Amino acid sequence: MLYPKTRWIVQNTNGQNAKELAEQLHIAQLLASLLINRGINDVNEAKSFLYTDTTEFHDPFLFADMEKSVKRIKYAIETNEPILIFGDYDADGVTSTSVMMDVLTKLNANVTYYIPNRFTEGYGPNENAFREASDRGIKLIITVDTGISAINEIKIANELGMDVIITDHHEPGNILPDAYTIIHPKLPHSQYPFSELAGVGVAFKLAHAINGALPEELLDLVAIGTIADLVPLHGENRLLVKAGLKRLTHTSRLGLQALCEISGTKLLEINEETVGFAIGPRLNAAGRMNHAGPAVELLRTTSVEMAKQLAEEIDIMNKERQQYVTEITNEAVEMVESDFPPDENNVIVVGKEGWSAGVIGIVASRLVDRFYRPAIVLSYDHTTGLAKGSARSILGFDLYKNLSSLSHLLPHFGGHPMAAGMTLNIEDVDLLRQKLNEACGNQLTVEDFIPVTELDASLKIDEINVDTIGQLGMLAPYGMGNPKPIVMIKDTFAYDVRKIGANKNHLKMTLEKDGTKLDGVGFNIGYLADEVSTDARVSVIGELSINEWNNMRKPQIMMKDLAINEWQLFDIRGHKQIDLADPMKIIIIFSEENINKLNGNQNYVLVRNKEAASKVEINRKQILLFDLPKELDILDSLIRDKSPDRIYTHFYNEESQFFSILPTRDHFKWYYAFLLKRQTFDVNKFGHDLANHRGWSIESVKFMSQVFFELNFVTIKDGLIHINPDKQKKDLADSSTYRNKLEQIKMEKLLLFSSFNELKAWFDERLAHKVSNEEEANAWI
Repeated sequence: MLYPKTRWIVQNTNGQNAKELAEQLHIAQLLASLLINRGINDVNEAKSFLYTDTTEFHDPFLFADMEKSVKRIKYAIETNEPILIFGDYDADGVTSTSVMMDVLTKLNANVTYYIPNRFTEGYGPNENAFREASDRGIKLIITVDTGISAINEIKIANELGMDVIITDHHEPGNILPDAYTIIHPKLPHSQYPFSELAGVGVAFKLAHAINGALPEELLDLVAIGTIADLVPLHGENRLLVKAGLKRLTHTSRLGLQALCEISGTKLLEINEETVGFAIGPRLNAAGRMNHAGPAVELLRTTSVEMAKQLAEEIDIMNKERQQYVTEITNEAVEMVESDFPPDENNVIVVGKEGWSAGVIGIVASRLVDRFYRPAIVLSYDHTTGLAKGSARSILGFDLYKNLSSLSHLLPHFGGHPMAAGMTLNIEDVDLLRQKLNEACGNQLTVEDFIPVTELDASLKIDEINVDTIGQLGMLAPYGMGNPKPIVMIKDTFAYDVRKIGANKNHLKMTLEKDGTKLDGVGFNIGYLADEVSTDARVSVIGELSINEWNNMRKPQIMMKDLAINEWQLFDIRGHKQIDLADPMKIIIIFSEENINKLNGNQNYVLVRNKEAASKVEINRKQILLFDLPKELDILDSLIRDKSPDRIYTHFYNEESQFFSILPTRDHFKWYYAFLLKRQTFDVNKFGHDLANHRGWSIESVKFMSQVFFELNFVTIKDGLIHINPDKQKKDLADSSTYRNKLEQIKMEKLLLFSSFNELKAWFDERLAHKVSNEEEANAWI
């Protein structure tokens, strides 16, 4: 057995619907199935999804307050009224701020921006910042990617004589701020056709409305913010990202060019992955480690020298961020395992003074990845008595909803069902942990705490070809709501399984079924090469791709995980170096004298006889058969009608009997005639001479002598043999020494010198019959 890291859930697609959609669109049925899995069943909707060039953006004036907002902004521009863009410190907020600054600057607005300090001010609008803005003469504030929860702050702005236009996308509460206008795609009774815009997407819609035409030059910023904020990449978000990525490959922004250069990213090769893993994290790093201002300046600078300087500064911040994340994650994991073990906690809530508030969101994500529990990580400030936290969730547990029910403990919080930020009193942390654990326990089942991998399809190898894989690229760009397709290939034979790469940390194998082969490569799962036995039937999940090498194009699967749903035999007979320290393996040892060869390992079971063997519990366990049993029946009793996951056969044996010559009946006949003629024979004195004369070994002479003794043909005392005149006719098999010798040779032939397939067949005949119910047999699917 090889258990997968997650539960694999294959989406069921109506085959007939997929076939019809494929025929209407002239695409592969697999691509049609993937569209249906994404909720796209209609031909016209599918065309819009696949062929975005023919799809238009929604009219920004479909937002209820858009016209009023544009009039207010244009009035401020015409009268040179000071405008403040109030943003957020993450990549979405930074790009949102840059979008508004760009469009208003080009219209000659008197505009500045303000992003709060994560560490001294926290998330969102705050009273001090608004009062300072008022003192500077600001009359209009436009929030971007923030503000929907700032009820008190907007009230203060109104009292100070400032108008506030809120643009945001975070979950609105039951009570909305009394702002001049609110542009938000999730407001109740909203008429805007798409509700999943990122903060930068909402800012872009306002920019579009102000500009009077689509400001295509801002799409590169929109793509970055949308991807970085992990909003669903369907609907209008897909249009924004697809168009934005295209513009990014030729961006004229010097800051982005410098950032790509320092991160080793080729501008022409930018895609959603490079944005998500190279550009987005670096823009986020500024606000996480210090202040987000340099990130905004990087996106807006027109100086080559300044772009290079800012890119280097932000890259250093990103490296520091990575180090901090690792350190805090290690501390948090240790705290969870010692104080809040996951088997006793449905929700993980941990905190400590000194943990950087800028990275605790990443740490929360790491805890979710490791323990698969909703996680809240808090940074304590005992001077103020406050804890600032970030939360991440798992499928089925709505963070925003559950935190809303505890709003009396949270003077400040906001976010989404899967992520949230908050501030609370340190003294209330224990109560928050208790209440969330109770809520989560009531809402989720045991199965919900097992990580899930959703699969788009279960395919046969012969269904996979270069043309089909090429069509899958039409689904890009990938992201939330439109994940890169992951497929399963079930029960195939794996050949040439090996570790590859400089550090041997990657996996390579060839999958084969019914004569069709497919190459498989798995990055950072090289250790699984040791988990796959010679004849195992492997199921794999991964992403399909095309391997281009030496002017040849071949399909391959980039493997994410493996599973084997049958017991495995690992043949390590004759290996001098074996892993005795693996705690997963129970070492079975049959001879007490071999215990000293285990190098002090105590994870063993000594099995002396059949009765003891039958009582050893090996179901769903891995066993290592270290040495040979004294008789085959002992091994039979150990495994008979049981279901181990794996059997490792080492069968250490210091002296093999298999290659010693078993005397034939003619040998016994000649030797007895010799003794009968001599009547007496001193085997100690003359045994070697006799052996040399006959071409035998001295062991053969002594063996035959012992057999004759047991058959009562002779007597032996101090090596002197006397013929017994009263012998009765007996068969050689009546001698226990002769029988044991035959049994030993037979056992060694089976256990030591058989082929892998012969040994596997012997175990198969004795192990418990596998369950036939397919659902049980494939519990991990």
